[in-house]
Amino acid sequence: MPINEAGNLHGNGYADLHFIIPELVEGLRVIEGPFDPRQGNFAVAGSASYELGLRKRGLTIRGTAGSFGTRRLLLTWGPPSGSIGTFGGAELFETEGFGQNRAAQRGTAMGQFEGALPGGSFRVGATAYAASYRSAGVLRADDVARGRADFFDTYDPRQGGDSSRMSLYGDVEQKRGGITYRQGAFLIFRSMRLRENFTGFLLDPQRPVQQPHRQRGDLLDLSVDTITYGARGSASLRSQGPGASSGVELGYFARGDSTASAQLRRQGVPDVPYLRETDLDARLGNVGIYGDVDLRVWRRLTLRGGVRGDFFTYNVLNRCAVAEVRQPSRENPPGDASCLSQQDLGRYRDPTDRVSASALAWLPRGSVLVGPIDSFTFSVSWGTGARSVDPVFINQDRTQPFARLEAMEFGVSYGRTFEHVEVMARSVFFQTKVERDLIFSETAGRNVLAQGTTRTGWVGALRLTGDFFDQAANLTLVKSTFDDTKLLIPYVPDVVLRSDSALHGELPVRLGQRRLQGALASGVTYVGRRALPFGQRSESIFTVDASATLQHQGYELGLIATNLFDRRYRLSEFNYVSDFGSASQPTLVPARHFSAGAPRALFLTFAVHLGGTP
Repeated sequence: MPINEAGNLHGNGYADLHFIIPELVEGLRVIEGPFDPRQGNFAVAGSASYELGLRKRGLTIRGTAGSFGTRRLLLTWGPPSGSIGTFGGAELFETEGFGQNRAAQRGTAMGQFEGALPGGSFRVGATAYAASYRSAGVLRADDVARGRADFFDTYDPRQGGDSSRMSLYGDVEQKRGGITYRQGAFLIFRSMRLRENFTGFLLDPQRPVQQPHRQRGDLLDLSVDTITYGARGSASLRSQGPGASSGVELGYFARGDSTASAQLRRQGVPDVPYLRETDLDARLGNVGIYGDVDLRVWRRLTLRGGVRGDFFTYNVLNRCAVAEVRQPSRENPPGDASCLSQQDLGRYRDPTDRVSASALAWLPRGSVLVGPIDSFTFSVSWGTGARSVDPVFINQDRTQPFARLEAMEFGVSYGRTFEHVEVMARSVFFQTKVERDLIFSETAGRNVLAQGTTRTGWVGALRLTGDFFDQAANLTLVKSTFDDTKLLIPYVPDVVLRSDSALHGELPVRLGQRRLQGALASGVTYVGRRALPFGQRSESIFTVDASATLQHQGYELGLIATNLFDRRYRLSEFNYVSDFGSASQPTLVPARHFSAGAPRALFLTFAVHLGGTP
């Protein structure tokens, strides 16, 4: 079932992954770029596919406690005689949070059953997730520097949100006559509410038709309720010939979304809404079909690719179509009302408006692989993709309610197994062009449509795997610019480095008849300086996480440290005008804003495994 949320007012394509319990992820397949015909809407930089499963059978009880009043209880179970695709899991989590206004709670449950059919198998599953959290929002850097606010403070304690997701899914796979058939369906109920304030008291100027007032506040109160339903299916054939092999897959994807979205602005005292900015009721549809061919014409030459067609349709009811009248009625001015029912000179009009649009996108894709030649494989890929537009930007009969993108890459990979070490390395040069990109707007509180952009860069990755260690590292260098002005795209870092290391194996210590099992792991993250509006640059981010685990039979003890060196870093940075009432003389000069990253935290985990296989 899909994760990205079409039509979410906070961000079209928004993906909330908190409903997935990490211990129930058996595999993760990431495809970079829009080069696979199976990839559909929102596959811009790539796509990720989560395969659920539970390898450790039986019953496991895991508890975690640590810094900032953090507590987590996890239960997982799987019948010893069942497949890893049959499992259940439930999680409860709460934390008081670091600094002001950062408490959070959530509850999650996931279950799946996998069974056998003549010539195939089937799966059915369900998930349930609900969360409530507080958010500190942004701080002005000059307030922190002058001591008017602490690094972990908040301006508005009303910020935060609520989120829930309930889903059902199932799929069937059968093989007949050499052809493998797959069919799946899904149903998702999604709800979220978000309250955040980026500008303080700035966006509520006195208008002539309004009652006299001061700035009432810029707190955004956004809500989204969505029902998503759909199905996907495919048929694939694999054949083997003398010196060559080929595979063909035909498939489809169908999805519908019914969304109700609203965004209000709330005043400071009393805490009530005073303006309705957006009120949408939208019906979105997406039907895609694809054909994919994997042809090995020679033992060192492989051709992959095909074409995908996606049809997007929108039917949007705007319940607040008129927010301002240039020449209102003098006898009956609209005053402070939202969603007006006047045209110029006070003529009546209904405050609602309905628009519809649809379009078909043809998306060819292909790759050529040469190798392996002395353990090296060379590849060239090119493809086009599409990202649907937020319903708030839809106009009647808009000819193209999606943003088209084009991507290409050239890479070389190396893979070889030595006596005790497996080595994998990759070097990839890439370029991605998006005709209408997204850029964050502090006044809208979300990403809005911008001009076309181009990202050109290089990715290098290395992984070393042995009997007792695993080391993976990747480095990305990229230059991201707008096509018209050639200026850097705000909030995109030039450099990103990630390194993950693990040591694992038996320890020279026995308890009873068995030795202790141990593991040490670390993760290093570096994010370079990001471009900001008005020619500014952010600070860089550098953090180190670490963990240690001891295991004996059915018992496991672990210690986890995040931000080990307790670095004060700014998780996100912005540059814009604001007025939070903290300065003696407010100014319209853009100022640096940031949201604080988490300080060092320590967590102790203890798990007990009963039954099944240890």
